Amino acid sequence: MTTACLVFAKPPRPGMVKTRLGARIGHERAAELAAAMLKDTWTLVSNVDGLSPILATTEPNAEHGLPLADPWDQGEGDLGARVERMLRRGIETHGRAFAIGADAPNIGPEVYRQALGTPVADAVLGKSTDGGFYLLGLSRCEPGLLDDLPWSAPDTAAATGGRLISRGYVVHDLPLGFDIDELADLRRFAREVPRTQAPATFALLQRPSFREFLG
Repeated sequence: MTTACLVFAKPPRPGMVKTRLGARIGHERAAELAAAMLKDTWTLVSNVDGLSPILATTEPNAEHGLPLADPWDQGEGDLGARVERMLRRGIETHGRAFAIGADAPNIGPEVYRQALGTPVADAVLGKSTDGGFYLLGLSRCEPGLLDDLPWSAPDTAAATGGRLISRGYVVHDLPLGFDIDELADLRRFAREVPRTQAPATFALLQRPSFREFLG
């Protein structure tokens, strides 16, 4: 059985996605970037054996620019409630589920293969340099597991890992990653990520309107 790879996304509309980056490069450009990163992330996980990509979206009827048959609705509540709801559904349908962001084409296929190689009964966590996480993988998820955790905070990953350990999970850490929320992150992405890993994003970054921000 494959693992459900839940790609969390919003429709890429200006002013609704990548807002911190949009404050520096403009919200139209930030929305274009979000769309390209979603496309690259989707393509990347679609080509990893053992993963079944599923769009977990806030608006299942909206256009996301992906060839999808059955997007899943995140539903109501804070991020913890929505992540938990999607993980539980993914576990029910696939036995194990990974939750990732839509803007993760900097996470290479070898990281997903490493996550797939961890014991199914345990948890897997990919931490980011800003204190969040880029991947959470579970094969069980009791109700309330992610309640009252700090989200979008410097201690999100630490608190999540601590919660899992307190509930009896063995947590396997993946290599440290980084989010693309600030201009410095975008510049790091352009320097460090192989172009073949994110072709749609790099095609966008080659435009003069983007290149002026890359330094």
